[in-house]
Amino acid sequence: MDLVDKLKAFVATAQTGSFTAAANQLGVSNRLTSKYVADLEAQLGVRLFQRTTRKVGLTPTGEDLLARAPALLDDLDGLLADVSEGSRGFVGMIRIAAPVTFGETYVAGMLGRFTQHYPELTIDLRLNDRQADLAAEGIDVAFRIGQSDMLSLKARKLGESHSTLVASPDYIAAHGVPETPEALAMHNCIVDTNRRTPHQWTFHQGTSEHLVHVEGRFHVNSARAVVDMAAAGVGVALAPRFALGDALASGSVVPIMENYAGEMVPISAVFLEGRALPRKIRALIDFAVKDIASVDVL
Repeated sequence: MDLVDKLKAFVATAQTGSFTAAANQLGVSNRLTSKYVADLEAQLGVRLFQRTTRKVGLTPTGEDLLARAPALLDDLDGLLADVSEGSRGFVGMIRIAAPVTFGETYVAGMLGRFTQHYPELTIDLRLNDRQADLAAEGIDVAFRIGQSDMLSLKARKLGESHSTLVASPDYIAAHGVPETPEALAMHNCIVDTNRRTPHQWTFHQGTSEHLVHVEGRFHVNSARAVVDMAAAGVGVALAPRFALGDALASGSVVPIMENYAGEMVPISAVFLEGRALPRKIRALIDFAVKDIASVDVL
């Protein structure tokens, strides 16, 4: 029996918490998945799971193996894919993570353009504003906005996200326009809790930097929802340009305080440190660098 199959069964069971869910993920029978894991335990001479009638839980030894096995399997898959792709072009799956709004407004379209050149590739795009654990979730590359603090990740900068202060015409008519960052204290500011410092907004005027503390009645963890709330006239919003396209085009929100530039944060492709990057992942990142510079989204 193939050791790789046993490791795949172990990882799938550990990640899903049950043999049934693991079997469904692997496309094999529940009985075979359980047998693979039992045979792996017998081969290693250790118990990897604590089994109950309802679920399986990892032993300390199982936790140690789970910390290393996904990367090992991914490296093997990458090696085999590189050998295959050297003669036939890119094949197999790329697992990608991205924030929801940026994923919907840019990443999905970029992936469509990328895969036009590689019809044998399969894309698994996972959109979540929670930052994915690349190793535990088997993610090949993640697109992220802002700095990453994880030492286990390498990052390649793709560009910068520009933020613009906006409000609806109705809000402006009712409350006026703030002329300086400090004047935002007199306005209801819609707070995007996905930002690194949600209540601290940064503006630049020439070489001067203005950091202001803002408050408001509405807090939301979505850039798109922030723009929708601004369009509804409930407050002032500092939103990334990629989330503003339709609202600005329709006039439902308009830029304000334009003599102060909103903050800029890096947009990066991140991947695990210390692993050989498969050619198809390198090709995707190279494509994204060129593509993001050619479209007007940031």
